[in-house]
Amino acid sequence: MPRPDRILRVDLSAPRVSSDAIPERWLEEYVGGKGIGARYLYEELEAGTDPAGPENVLLFMLGPLTGFTPGEQRYAAITKSPLTGAFLDSYGGGTFPGRLAGSLENHLGILVTGEADEPVVLSVADGDATLEPAADVWGLDAAETDAQFPDGALACIGPAGEQGVQYATIASDGGDHHAGRGGAGTVMGSKNLKAVVAHDDAPDGLDALRNQYDDAFAESDAGQWLAASDTLETVDFANEVGVLPTRGWQEGSFEGADAIGIERAREASTGRERPDDAVPGGFRVDSEEGESVPRGATPIVLGAGLGIDDFDAVATLGAICDHLALDVITAGNAVAWAVRASEEGLIERDLSFGDEHAARELIEEIAHRSTPLGDALAEGVDGAVERFGGDDLIPTVKGMELSSYDPRSAETMALAYATSDRGGCHRRARPVEIEPVSGSQRSVRDRATAVVAEQNHRALLWSLIADDFLEDVLRVDDGAEWLEAVGYDLEPEELTQVGERVWTLVRLFNVREGFTRGDDELPSPLTEPFADDSSTDSAVDRPSFDALLDHYYAQREWDHQGRPTRDLLRRLGLADVPDEATPIPSAADSQPQDGGTRQ
Repeated sequence: MPRPDRILRVDLSAPRVSSDAIPERWLEEYVGGKGIGARYLYEELEAGTDPAGPENVLLFMLGPLTGFTPGEQRYAAITKSPLTGAFLDSYGGGTFPGRLAGSLENHLGILVTGEADEPVVLSVADGDATLEPAADVWGLDAAETDAQFPDGALACIGPAGEQGVQYATIASDGGDHHAGRGGAGTVMGSKNLKAVVAHDDAPDGLDALRNQYDDAFAESDAGQWLAASDTLETVDFANEVGVLPTRGWQEGSFEGADAIGIERAREASTGRERPDDAVPGGFRVDSEEGESVPRGATPIVLGAGLGIDDFDAVATLGAICDHLALDVITAGNAVAWAVRASEEGLIERDLSFGDEHAARELIEEIAHRSTPLGDALAEGVDGAVERFGGDDLIPTVKGMELSSYDPRSAETMALAYATSDRGGCHRRARPVEIEPVSGSQRSVRDRATAVVAEQNHRALLWSLIADDFLEDVLRVDDGAEWLEAVGYDLEPEELTQVGERVWTLVRLFNVREGFTRGDDELPSPLTEPFADDSSTDSAVDRPSFDALLDHYYAQREWDHQGRPTRDLLRRLGLADVPDEATPIPSAADSQPQDGGTRQ
């Protein structure tokens, strides 16, 4: 089976569509997905490019395994984030990725530049693409837009992306699936691109290998967990171990968790998604806004985070965000910030936790920027802080709001948040799933090493574009067997280095954009204990965290400011990548020894 080796270029300003060969070396060194997308982004953008300007690049990237592996099929939306100013890779699932793979044929993705004069739709079929007018669908929400294209699978924006909300998503399947975090939908809206429509069927093949891995995935811990609860059991787990962010990150547990957790979801469910034959997908539920598929983040940020213990109300809030194509995590945190700011007297609006009607009203105001407060919150928590103050209310990292777990009871998770390449993200590494249960018995060095290893492995998985819940199944050979079947010749040790290379390349991008050690620091709310003191040691100790960060940098072979060194770049074959705008130290300064810190 020949491997895809081209990129489809779309210049919206010209307008023009062309097909370019991907350099052979890039295919071997980055494989696909996140890796090749990151390399294109580094090459195509200059430092300081406006994320909402026509010079920004938006890539819809696939991996060589898209459409074949078990688990949910996904694509990567890769761009410079309008929310953070950092590198952004955001992943969407559902029917779109597989059908895009079939429609692109020998292409690994689409690279979009420029800005259309009027709203357009990009229609993809038979390995080519055409631009079509979209004035008649501009203004529609995700569900309404999807309904206009019954013969295709969509990645589209809703009102939030059209209005330039900094955390607008790219929605698929009427809002059931999203490339959610960081504002990829905002970039799409700034380019007047309403939707990408894939017309062809998903590719066929590799059935024997698929069946073998289907069985392994279904029997794995992740597969059994997903089959039992999708990701909604996260609420119950986080509440049990005291890391459930509650009422705007003031508490680590929620007395109403049972009312919004997995058992309530099962009672409310009208059925399950079937993304593949191995493991069923999310629970479908009815809400006031129609049918929706809430994920684990929905009851966490829109339920516990807002003090709402009514599952139906939470599902409705989630469906509203889904249809508006608005990131649930940032939207929930933005509303929580507004409630706390109201309590502190920073804004002139009467808001309180537990009021689902006020939350719904404010989410609508954000998506349409229809009020001064909604307009401020459309910039994210940090944007609202710039206007009103209150930087000690809701934690953010690199401008991105934290998500599912409060790390005050799991210092290693604090490190994972702080060093995440796209901001406060729990998907780059999840040591929180072990640390609160087993205790922090490992040395500082071992904990830093664990975060590095998980980040590298996920960078590889997202270059393959394989469901990251396949992590354990693919860890046997890092996907070498699958890649051989699609035309690659890479040994497991080479693939391990691919993950490290991709993570380092993204760090180079962020360093060029001005990110330093200060952007890997913890936000102040996490260094204070919970308001109700409900957990012991419910604060991250800053000196201890600084020591952990030192060891992380040492493991990464970065200097004290978090910059990759020339020796590291030579080892990874990246020495020729940095441009003159990227500061690269010749060697790391003195790194801490095991058990010690830099003085």
